[in-house]
Amino acid sequence: MASKREPTRSPSLRELGKHLGLSPTTVSLVLNASPAAAGIPKETQDRIFAAAKRFNYRPNFLAKSLRSQRTFSIGVMIPELGEGYAALVLSGIEECLLARDYVYLVTTHRHKPDLIERGPRLLYQRRVEGVIAVDTPIRSPQPFPVVHVSGHDRLPGTVNIVLDHSRAAELGLRHLLVYGHRHIAFFQGQSFSSDSQIRWDAICAAAARLQVPIDPRLVVRLDGDSPSPQPGYCAAHKLIATGLHFTALWAFNDISAIGAMRALMESGLRVPHDVSVLGFDDVYGAGFHNPSLSTVRQPLAHMGFLAAETLLNRIAHPESSTHDEHGVAPELVARESTAPVRA
Repeated sequence: MASKREPTRSPSLRELGKHLGLSPTTVSLVLNASPAAAGIPKETQDRIFAAAKRFNYRPNFLAKSLRSQRTFSIGVMIPELGEGYAALVLSGIEECLLARDYVYLVTTHRHKPDLIERGPRLLYQRRVEGVIAVDTPIRSPQPFPVVHVSGHDRLPGTVNIVLDHSRAAELGLRHLLVYGHRHIAFFQGQSFSSDSQIRWDAICAAAARLQVPIDPRLVVRLDGDSPSPQPGYCAAHKLIATGLHFTALWAFNDISAIGAMRALMESGLRVPHDVSVLGFDDVYGAGFHNPSLSTVRQPLAHMGFLAAETLLNRIAHPESSTHDEHGVAPELVARESTAPVRA
């Protein structure tokens, strides 16, 4: 007797259930890992998974989406895809969404106002259920919930995930003070960064409390919008060209700190023997640079996870009241790039 030919197309849920002698509901519960599937015998579950594999069963997501009017997707807006800040935030977002069977669409804008304005509309047209804006200002009302990472505008219907910059400033300055540094240079962030002004204001306030003098001539703003170490490299050369004495440099972020260390060493200054360098963020490569970079850690992956979790909760419970801000704590990570001032 000839064996039955296996179907060449993916069967429907009803057809798979008929083949197994089970109801479509039972098959659906098992294949979708529903909590209710816990009451189904393991032998039955194994049969369902084996049949799904044999017949190459694929869920009809389009039909499910049309029935539920859900896409189970969110949008993420970021300045650019790079190895620093955005990559860590995205890793946290992805970790949360994968556990909830959501997908995300990413759009970048390179800090261009027209792309920032157009981004939410493009994502809405693709029927995302909400948006996470990473270091991206969205100041107009949107037809979906929005969660900002490093956003500081208090807008109706939005939630901000923010770092405690006051605590971060205190940690960084105290670390340099303990090592005896009083002549400290600073990198300010580019004007388009959401954190630039609030971080600088926090540093100035902490410096006043700790009686740390800030020489305006030792403050250099990063230029350009490159996510590479290049802006930090150029800013450090400007700083060195002033001829002013400084024993420590606190960069706006780790990437600019890595660029600055290259410029310092090219100028014959050793890190940390001549100049200590402190970063901000604790990106993947900070601990593997030579010398390894001391930094104020911003828990970026956790911030991304918290942003995704907050957004999904808002999608599931649109009428529930939400806090308009969630604060996260920084942490000092002391490595090889900072050391006591030489006598």
